[in-house]
Amino acid sequence: MNNNKVVITGAPGTGKTSIINGLEDKGYYCFHEIIRDMTSNAKKEGEAEAFVSNPLVFVEDALQFNKDLLSGRVQHYKNSLELDVPFSFFDRGVPDVLAYMDFFDQTYQEEFISACEDHRYDSIFIVPPWQEIYISDNERLETFDEAEKIHEALVNTYTRFGYDPIIVPKNPVSDRIAFVLETLNPN
Repeated sequence: MNNNKVVITGAPGTGKTSIINGLEDKGYYCFHEIIRDMTSNAKKEGEAEAFVSNPLVFVEDALQFNKDLLSGRVQHYKNSLELDVPFSFFDRGVPDVLAYMDFFDQTYQEEFISACEDHRYDSIFIVPPWQEIYISDNERLETFDEAEKIHEALVNTYTRFGYDPIIVPKNPVSDRIAFVLETLNPN
């Protein structure tokens, strides 16, 4: 069976996880985002009193944090290769790590670039920032303006790696899910 690997990504607060949850409710296999747990754990270990947009300020070794994140996303990709399903959906893909590192002006080694080149997805859907639904919380630390800049970084990174990202319209979740599925199955 052909297992299409589909990334649903976007800046924080854009509704991508709601799309993933809705796809899972419809019976599709979904890999959930891992950064929220990592950020929460990092905040518990660091100085969490100050409000900042970069979760890396809560960790001693930002590069190792990103390596762990990269490793987790690569493992999701590898796990998808074992599935006998028509689609595997990912709440963020491997290139997201580089997009965020670019946004936070962090340098990265060749292993980050190779991971993006070696783990290719079939379709990329990017959910754009939407002021009316944006909410920050304990793990979503970015302002809406920062979310817009992260959106740009995501589009630029996926494009740099040869993808043609599909922008998901600003509609109710059910319509967004239908858009994704209709785009993947145009018949």
